[in-house]
Amino acid sequence: MKRRALISVFDKTGIVEFAKNLVELDWEIISTGGTARTLRENGIEVIDVDDVTNFPEILDGRVKTLNPYIHGGLLFRRELPEHIECIEKMNIRPIDMVVNSLYPFEEVLKKADASHDELIENIDIGGPSMIRAAAKNYKDVLIVTDFKDYDEIVEALKNDNTSVELREELARKAFSYTAYYDSLISNYFNSKLGVEYPEKLTNAYYLKQDLRYGENPHQSAKYYESAYSESKFDIEQLHGKELSYNNLNDVYGVLNSLKVFTRPSVVGVKHTNPSGIGSADNIYDAYMKAYESDPISIFGGVIGFNREVNAEIAEELNSFFVEIVIAPSYSEEAMKVLTQKKNIRLLKMSNLNEVNLESHDIKQVINGVLIQEHDNISKEEDEFAFEVVTDRQPTEEELVDLKFAWFAAKGIASNGILIAKNEGTIGIGQGEVRRSWATEEAISRAGDKIEGAVVASDGFFFEDTVELLHEAGVKAIVQPGGSIHDEGVIELANKYNMSIINTNIRHFRH
Repeated sequence: MKRRALISVFDKTGIVEFAKNLVELDWEIISTGGTARTLRENGIEVIDVDDVTNFPEILDGRVKTLNPYIHGGLLFRRELPEHIECIEKMNIRPIDMVVNSLYPFEEVLKKADASHDELIENIDIGGPSMIRAAAKNYKDVLIVTDFKDYDEIVEALKNDNTSVELREELARKAFSYTAYYDSLISNYFNSKLGVEYPEKLTNAYYLKQDLRYGENPHQSAKYYESAYSESKFDIEQLHGKELSYNNLNDVYGVLNSLKVFTRPSVVGVKHTNPSGIGSADNIYDAYMKAYESDPISIFGGVIGFNREVNAEIAEELNSFFVEIVIAPSYSEEAMKVLTQKKNIRLLKMSNLNEVNLESHDIKQVINGVLIQEHDNISKEEDEFAFEVVTDRQPTEEELVDLKFAWFAAKGIASNGILIAKNEGTIGIGQGEVRRSWATEEAISRAGDKIEGAVVASDGFFFEDTVELLHEAGVKAIVQPGGSIHDEGVIELANKYNMSIINTNIRHFRH
């Protein structure tokens, strides 16, 4: 009796050649709909599913393969006499291979104008059922869900060596395929119904890039991209080597800080922490503020721009080593300058200013993950909600800088203190276990530029921080407030004729 393969694929890449190889190896082909038509048009003899099931396609093709003659042929265990007796009694023929790719739910989901009804009609039912049945019975049935495996399978069949290892690998890929597919559907319904925290969490990611290693050379790593995303950055690498694990991490760090600004702004990052942030009326001045904040730490860093990089900026960037530049576009002259260096990586994100980061953050912890709403503060042009809690009112110039500093502080590591002047950072202390230490670090970095500067703190602080800032000459502070020590802090600030603004929003970042 000839072996039988049931072939039903939406993606027909390589399927004609594969089917021809099966026929040459004395297999019979069962098929449906468009796949059967394609195979016949290429001279391949096909048995219609209807002829196997003795039942026609119904409900506009919704029911084709959901039939005991199909699933019985897939699921019966060849080593069990009672199973053999059952299928012989029912006149069910064995099916020894399933080749299947599913309806394109993922592709339809990516369409901006896809309707709910269109998505529903692209949820495959029969395909996943066949895949799972074949994969469950992998010892007896080959399950093929990836056209990249066609050649290996043909070679194994020619050598009569479809090993257990090969069959298990094909089954693994099959179950991953259907799980991925189902997670797309699940996440679509969660999004449609506004379910922020579902009872069961299923996220679909696909392997985007092999990485040489992780944070350190002894750690293996891969980059997986989210298949279901509320928004996706259009990322095009224009120049340089492939991005590393640390590069990708730093790119996210840049975007986390840069995305809150709408004025021309620049963020420099090292190890995901901002080394300098600047805003101005033009992108060159913004860059110089970010660079001058810490010209040493920015060496070997990642720099993000929310406006086009021009030749003038490119010349500045070429004067020292930069790992990555991120921008919505680059002028032709800038590209000529920047591509003179082979090691610089140039990323173009054309929709950088239109697309937001994901609405939720996921963090691995013991026995699971933490999920939280992303720290999305309002854009800088929105009304700046604050409460002056001291006798002294900030000046207009201080208010501009306080607003800038508060938005910039979102990206620094806790405990963090950020000193700003003229819409540019001049001293950042971050990642300290004591806020007073972060304050001392920021003051030290600001140096003699601190006169007339303002301070932002990612969390509330105590009297010792006020003392340090007063001694340094700072007159205006923005902070969350809300501490049981607020009364003492405000009293001390009034004593020193300092302004404190409470935002009632905290910016911890760990």
